[in-house]
Amino acid sequence: MSNTPIAEHALLSDCHSAALVTRSGSVDWLTWPRFDSPSCFARLLDEDAGHWSVTPAVPFQAARRYLDRSLVLQTTFSTAEGTVRLTDALAVGADNTGHRLGRGAPHLLVRRLECTAGEVEMLIDYAPRPEYGLIRPILSPTDGGLTSRGGAEWLVLSTPVPLTVAGPRATGRITLRTGDTVLLGLHRSTLEETPARVWSQRELADQIDATAAAWQSWSGLHQQYRARGRTWCTTAAASCTA
Repeated sequence: MSNTPIAEHALLSDCHSAALVTRSGSVDWLTWPRFDSPSCFARLLDEDAGHWSVTPAVPFQAARRYLDRSLVLQTTFSTAEGTVRLTDALAVGADNTGHRLGRGAPHLLVRRLECTAGEVEMLIDYAPRPEYGLIRPILSPTDGGLTSRGGAEWLVLSTPVPLTVAGPRATGRITLRTGDTVLLGLHRSTLEETPARVWSQRELADQIDATAAAWQSWSGLHQQYRARGRTWCTTAAASCTA
């Protein structure tokens, strides 16, 4: 079992499934395509049950927040040499404003790295383990990323960062300097679905922006509820003081 307390995990969701991300930038839980589907990352339960970490190579401090009125997570890593902001989102579908949120979710996890000051070396450690860690998939390089085949799961990792494959695990390093931005994406499908693919940097950036906007649109519909609640509270307070 992981030594990271559950309180150190932040939640991502596309309204169909969920991911849990640690303060150090590791996805330690992810189920696709449903909340109750078998996991492809489950380090939350066992150290060898799969993870995807993106973390500084040097000591750091981390601060986290959700982008205003959304489930888009921003983690800021501060080191002695510089600062990097990691933005994580489980992408929602196209035209997902208001109550359409989550319709047609593409089963895509997007991670954006932005260096906001100085220079920081980042480590990428990718170890998918479908079926709660029971399957050690075959990783194969492809143009623009890696494919992962294990059981019914077809995972495609989009990355401009060269990764070294060692069995069912891939690792890499990238040094980011002020103004640099790199996006990573993990897309999932099965044999019965349209195959997962490599996504371009522009496509991944658009997915983060669209997902934040969709959550904010949905949230806006539910932050205006005042009249009935206030009336009930006023009535209840009056009854208690009578």
